[in-house]
Amino acid sequence: MGKKVAIIGAGVSGLASIRSCLEEGLEPTCFEKSNDIGGLWKFSMMCFPDFPFPDDFPNFMHNSKIQEYIIAFAKEKNLLKYIQFKTFVSSVNKHPDFATTGQWDVTTERDGKKESAVFDAVMVCSGHHVYPNLPKESFPGLNHFKGKCFHSRDYKEPGVFNGKRVLVVGLGNSGCDIATELSRTAEQVMISSRSGSWVMSRVWDNGYPWDMLLVTRFGTFLKNNLPTAISDWLYVKQMNARFKHENYGLMPLNGVLRKEPVFNDELPASILCGIVSVKPNVKEFTETSAIFEDGTIFEGIDCVIFATGYSFAYPFLDESIIKSRNNEIILFKGVFPPLLEKSTIAVIGFVQSLGAAIPTVDLQSRWAAQVIKGTCTLPSMEDMMNDINEKMEKKRKWFGKSETIQTDYIVYMDELSSFIGAKPNIPWLFLTDPKLAMEVYFGPCSPYQFRLVGPGQWPGARNAILTQWDRSLKPMQTRVVGRLQKPCFFFHWLKLFAIPILLIAVFLVLT
Repeated sequence: MGKKVAIIGAGVSGLASIRSCLEEGLEPTCFEKSNDIGGLWKFSMMCFPDFPFPDDFPNFMHNSKIQEYIIAFAKEKNLLKYIQFKTFVSSVNKHPDFATTGQWDVTTERDGKKESAVFDAVMVCSGHHVYPNLPKESFPGLNHFKGKCFHSRDYKEPGVFNGKRVLVVGLGNSGCDIATELSRTAEQVMISSRSGSWVMSRVWDNGYPWDMLLVTRFGTFLKNNLPTAISDWLYVKQMNARFKHENYGLMPLNGVLRKEPVFNDELPASILCGIVSVKPNVKEFTETSAIFEDGTIFEGIDCVIFATGYSFAYPFLDESIIKSRNNEIILFKGVFPPLLEKSTIAVIGFVQSLGAAIPTVDLQSRWAAQVIKGTCTLPSMEDMMNDINEKMEKKRKWFGKSETIQTDYIVYMDELSSFIGAKPNIPWLFLTDPKLAMEVYFGPCSPYQFRLVGPGQWPGARNAILTQWDRSLKPMQTRVVGRLQKPCFFFHWLKLFAIPILLIAVFLVLT
């Protein structure tokens, strides 16, 4: 075995990192504070690139199904033996000769006993949704409120809210999921939102999974190359395709920012039926009510649930290691601290995009493992900082000032894959394999694309891409009434551009 690598966390990022280390001949040891492995879910295309979901798994799965898949992956790749469960990492410090060796002193705790060991590298895989953000100081009068008040992380089940009046603060995924679930048992549910949000359905045009139609290379090309006004118009049109957000009180304050939308199929119907209402930000609380910024009041509140997100921190690390400017976490490509003498620590999973989590962390860990091994080198400190500054400006333009870990999924994946020689060559594909090229460029940007070539190439990648629609539609074929109806991407984009094309044609005729 090669260099010793400490991996902190055994979620999907940790599992991907273990596997990537093994592929590169490194020696991984993973520390997980709980007694099990875990993961995130939201997308239908979120499998590991060389380990497709079983054919009978639904597109959007219950957490038990995702857990089943993750465990199957860990067993198939023989990863569990590298994990030390119920082991808490208390500190990670530079070894005294770090400037020369790049080594780290890692201290862990298990059953009240501390142990220290030296590792050649560290991969931090503990995620960024860690500490509940409960901004009580932002809500005057909350200390006088007599009802219950807690963060959404502590929400368990709706039964205890039977007949209650509930205010949910926050219009994110957690807030909307809780609000729609509570609407079946509570007397009244209100959501308070400071800035609004786009709300998307998992079911998109003609009933296909949303991400398989929207997360495409061609769509990304249009978004990034069309004039800003047209790109923004297209984006707002897509977001409003299901319903007009203005009519439901959901419209974002700045609708053209590409912030992560909310995915909820029930919220519009719940608002339409009056069992959930949307209000602006809370101005202040009284003992039993909330006064909103528009002057309206929600009285007789029994409970306030703060779905106000999470803050991220790495308490086992000296802040100077990953924070280098304005108390911000600054990472090259969201992975490597740029100002260290040796690039032997990587943060995996510290990005957010309108794309699947598992293939993202898989590609991050593959790149990180090659950098640690020495087969892939990073640019100079100056070049990394210049790249970070350039990308930060673009991010603020696209996503807003508060979304500094947000990124453009396909652009980001292509950047990482190009570092390790795994980026698909689209022009070459059109010349040598046009059938595959059409699916790669116009079809879903599925994880298998990043195992077509290069290190870690998977022989089954081509077939997985060509049959991805069959596998996506098969779980729904419990009553077969005809052959599978696959989408035609040409007509999808033609329909989207039909109105502007018609207007241009009319303008040309009249002039």
